Amino acid sequence: MHKKLFIPGPVEVSDDVLQKLATPMIGHRTKEASVLQRSISDKLRKLMYTENEILLSTSSGSGLMEGAVRSCTRKRAAVFSVGAFGDRWYQMAIANGVPADKFASEWGQPTTPEMVDEVLSTGNYDLITITHNETSTGIMNPVDAIAEVVKKYPEVVFCLDTVSSLGGAKIEVDKLGVDICIASTQKCLGLPPGLAACSFSEKALNAAKEVPNRGMYLDLLNLYNYIQKKDYQYPSTPSLPHMFALDYQLDKIFEEGLENRFARHIEMAEYVRNWANTHFEMLADPQYASNTLTTVKNTKGISVAELNKALGERGFTISNGYGELKEKTFRIAHMADTTLEEVKEVLVLIEEILGL
Repeated sequence: MHKKLFIPGPVEVSDDVLQKLATPMIGHRTKEASVLQRSISDKLRKLMYTENEILLSTSSGSGLMEGAVRSCTRKRAAVFSVGAFGDRWYQMAIANGVPADKFASEWGQPTTPEMVDEVLSTGNYDLITITHNETSTGIMNPVDAIAEVVKKYPEVVFCLDTVSSLGGAKIEVDKLGVDICIASTQKCLGLPPGLAACSFSEKALNAAKEVPNRGMYLDLLNLYNYIQKKDYQYPSTPSLPHMFALDYQLDKIFEEGLENRFARHIEMAEYVRNWANTHFEMLADPQYASNTLTTVKNTKGISVAELNKALGERGFTISNGYGELKEKTFRIAHMADTTLEEVKEVLVLIEEILGL
């Protein structure tokens, strides 16, 4: 029996989108492939509110996160973390020999503009990484306020992880001054995992030109140069099934309307937050709570594993806490094509199972 997913990726994928993955193959060096990949880039520019180039990568979002910190750090990276995935970005830097320092917030608390200003004012850093939406803690960072601080330091390349928020929250890349905005398909975009995308600004491009050892597969400068030269084709064979599906799904997203889509995510988030605070407690500071998933403190000492087992018998699944938060929290995603009615359905089941 298929379990309906309320986890922070992979998400439920609609049947029509799944069918697009079965589109007959084309040659990846054909004009048809160029048209497809250019179409996706144009649509992602619209979704990201940017004029910058779009790079596609047959990888998870982590691939482009690693590519960004390795390709564009000339001097030293300042990595801000509000949970497990900010920590991962720091680990990527260190594993690639990129000089970096991590600035972590207490879990459940955001990265603040004041923290960023204090760090960048030292002049020690020429690249900054920010997690927009952290799925381990349910934090959505105040990126608008952070962006205003980063603009004071025009030499700094601004990297933003929107893996679990692009398509579920409004992210105006150019207005924010983001140089590399990273997303992947298996969360708010509503596709299976396996494809990632990022915006790539002229500042990021010029920074990468100064970095001698950028790797190969995830060399963002090489990807950029290749698609310019080869008309939106890529140096390695891409996942064409994902691209057929993403091109189709982006049309569906625009058909819903971006503002409508963002409003639907907020409506679901507010409902789950109210439910969490009624029966348990939220982990995240309420004013920085994510619009795409909610991390709930296990204040009643329930067995999250047993709850999920019971949910699974009814055809649903949520997510246990991540890492050290396992059994201390549980997570309910409300992203992609999920509806408020579906969210209400799983919450009612949880109440029945727990006798709330």
